[in-house]
Amino acid sequence: MDEIYFTIKPRPPFRLDLTVWALRRLPHNTVDRWDGEKYSRVFAFNGRSVLVNLSQSGPADSPVIRCTARGKRLRAETELKSRLSSLLKKMFGIDKDLSEFYRISRRDRNLRSLVEPFIGLKPPRFPSVFEALVNAVACQQVSLNVGITLLNRLAEVYGAAFSFRRASFHAFPSPHDLSRPTHEDLRRLGFSHRKGRYIVDISVAADKKGEDLQRLESITESEVVDYLSRIKGVGRWSSEYVLLRGLGHLNVFPGDDIGAQKNIQQLLNLEEKPDYERLKAIIDRWEPYSGFVYFHLLLGKLRAKGYIS
Repeated sequence: MDEIYFTIKPRPPFRLDLTVWALRRLPHNTVDRWDGEKYSRVFAFNGRSVLVNLSQSGPADSPVIRCTARGKRLRAETELKSRLSSLLKKMFGIDKDLSEFYRISRRDRNLRSLVEPFIGLKPPRFPSVFEALVNAVACQQVSLNVGITLLNRLAEVYGAAFSFRRASFHAFPSPHDLSRPTHEDLRRLGFSHRKGRYIVDISVAADKKGEDLQRLESITESEVVDYLSRIKGVGRWSSEYVLLRGLGHLNVFPGDDIGAQKNIQQLLNLEEKPDYERLKAIIDRWEPYSGFVYFHLLLGKLRAKGYIS
C-alpha cells in the first residue's frame, strides 16, 4: 500500500475539529469520521479507494493541516496530491476570508455570543453536488439522527470499501453506484418508497449527465434553484440545503429547517418559533453570511449535547 503525505496551510483562524463537526453533524456519521484528533474519509479516484486522514498542528491563528493518503498504486497517480488538495480546500473552506463576518458578529450581541466559542470554524461543503442532493433527500422530513443512519447504510452497502488496520471504511456512493439498485432495494435499507425512487432517479440522471451537476458551480443562484426545482423530490428546503452545503453559498439559510428555526428562537429569546418568512426577515441583518450562522447554530446544539467543547 502506498502512502502520500502533504500539508495545507489554511487562512487563519481555522479549527479542523469544529469544521469537521459542522460537516459530519452527528457522531455516528461513518462516512466523515472524527476520533478527536484525526479526520478520516474514503474517496474513490479512478476506480480505486483512497483513505485520507487529516490532523491539525498549530493553534487556530497559525494552523497547518497534515494530510495522509493511503491506497494501492498511488505513486502512479501523479496528479492525485493536487486533486486531493483542491478537494479538501473546498470541503473545509480552507481559503475563506471571514474577517467581515467576524466584524458583523462583534456588532450584534446575540450573534457575538453564538460565534465567539467557535472562532476558527470554516464553512464546510460536501465534496460533490450529487452527495449534497442525496443527503438532502435522505434527511427530508425525518430527524437528523434517522437521516444520518440511512446515509450510513447507503455507504456501507453501495460505497467503495477500504480496510486499514482492522478497521473498515466506505466511501459515499457515486452516481453509478446508486444507479444500480432499485427503489425496493433502498426500501430494505429503511428509505420510504418515495425517497428510494427519488435517490435512484437522481443517481441515474447524474450517472448519464454528470456534467449537469458540475455546471451548477458556475451559474447564478436563481438558475441553480430553477434547475433543482425540476428534480422530483427536491423542494425549497432541499434547494437551499444544496446551495449552502453543496455549492458553498454562505448567504443561503435553509429557512424551512425546523431545527434551525428552534435554534433561532432560542438564540433571540423569541416567544414563538419563526416561520420561513419571519426567519428570513430576522437573518437579513447577517447577510451575506446567514448560511454561515446556520453552521454556528448547529455547533451550538452539538455543544449543548456534549459532543464538542
